[in-house]
Amino acid sequence: MYSRVITGAISGIESMLAAVEVDASRGMPGFEMVGQLSGEVREAKERVRVALKNASIEIPPMRLTVSISPAEVKKEGASYDLPIAIGILVSLGLIPAEGIQDTLIVGELGLDGEVRAVRGVLPIVRKAEQEHIRRCVVPSANVREGAVIDHVEIIGVSSLAETIEYLQEVEERKPQKIAPASRTLTGDFDEPAADLDFCEINGQESVKRAVEVAAAGFHHILMIGPPGSGKTMIAKRIPTILPDLSREESLEVSTIYSVAGQLDGGKALITRRPFLDPHHTISEQALAGGGRIPRPGVISLAHRGVLFMDELPEFRHNAIEILRQPLEDKRIHIARTYGNFVYPADFMLVAAMNPCPCGYFPDRNRCACTETEVRKYLSRISGPILDRIDVVTEAPRVDIRQLSADMRNECSADIRRRVAGARERQRARYMGTGYRFNAELRPGDIREYCRLGTREQHMMEEIFTMMNLSARAYHKIIKVARTIADLDGKDDIGTEQISEAVCYRINDKGYWN
Repeated sequence: MYSRVITGAISGIESMLAAVEVDASRGMPGFEMVGQLSGEVREAKERVRVALKNASIEIPPMRLTVSISPAEVKKEGASYDLPIAIGILVSLGLIPAEGIQDTLIVGELGLDGEVRAVRGVLPIVRKAEQEHIRRCVVPSANVREGAVIDHVEIIGVSSLAETIEYLQEVEERKPQKIAPASRTLTGDFDEPAADLDFCEINGQESVKRAVEVAAAGFHHILMIGPPGSGKTMIAKRIPTILPDLSREESLEVSTIYSVAGQLDGGKALITRRPFLDPHHTISEQALAGGGRIPRPGVISLAHRGVLFMDELPEFRHNAIEILRQPLEDKRIHIARTYGNFVYPADFMLVAAMNPCPCGYFPDRNRCACTETEVRKYLSRISGPILDRIDVVTEAPRVDIRQLSADMRNECSADIRRRVAGARERQRARYMGTGYRFNAELRPGDIREYCRLGTREQHMMEEIFTMMNLSARAYHKIIKVARTIADLDGKDDIGTEQISEAVCYRINDKGYWN
């Protein structure tokens, strides 16, 4: 007898529907599996055989053939265990074919029949909704993330026996057996808000202003200064001035974490912008993603959020250079034997560094580094990487009077309101264009959305010649000036906004020249 069970598959970050086809026929007893399967998928037949035995189900001596389609896609992971087991039972007539009609099944099986959590349930359920699948049977540990998607019944099962009993039940009595999970029951869970605020930082007003500009336009920023000047403190508070993710962005980010296996059962949906701060010893593969079974890396996990790289020159050279493509294209390409994968990587880079190995250059009263050592240290940040950073600001040593003073600093909520106002102006300006922030503008559209008056154009021409700018740096100054104008509530870019934007390029010229 033939049966067909709908299941889901993950390829890179994309999800698709797959079909587990099972044929049980007379002949030499055997259990064959085909469909371009990885080792862990081929091992499913042993897990399924033992799980069925421990569920008191004996497979008769028959020839079982299992095919997982589409055949041209490499199958990875253990999520096919449960649909294979159900397909066998349907072929043997132990589960009616009507029981699996319009139903997607996914889950890993333990030898004792336990249904265990799998990666990628959220994108698989989203794909099921798009294909008008009515019901999804998923592991109980994944039921929260599945229930985030509307218009699909999410049935959480914890064992093979429970799954069989549910599918054997007539349609009218299924809700009494296992009630579908709902968003009102599961809720949207997220990390608790960090107890951080900009009001805790005394001084460094110029750095806080630069961070505000970067946050408003989603610009990349580099902070340079001696140890203890507050660079890391400021960076860790940037998420407190960023607006929460929209519903669509939240689903997008949660999908990445689901595929990476980092969306645990207590967190149905990520609503706060991610903040990733990898250690400088991180490998290139962990940063970019990939592996034998490709998974998103730290760059993709920071999608729609902040990637903070503290002590930037201490990162491996190749790891820093990996940032070139994502900073420009907002995505990263991974080529592996199993295929090519594209992961989203639209993040805000926040980097911090010392100006020399000891950290005190150019203060020669404290810096003992030679000119060669300073040059070698700064050269770890290549020109192409530096050219892709919109805002470079200097974090000077904090004065003792500022540290000990009882100052009433501006809180994150006030800065966040200004950032939200600037982003609202950008949203209205770019409605229907595909752009969201000024930082995303392509060179061909800068003339239209960042118009300069005659005086401002002459000013930019002089700056271009005097500072020997690249075309990319020239455009970045204009885009940063556009963001400053949005923060100031201005419709047009003026000389004041250009002057401030240029200051964020002078800092890097001062060190690297």
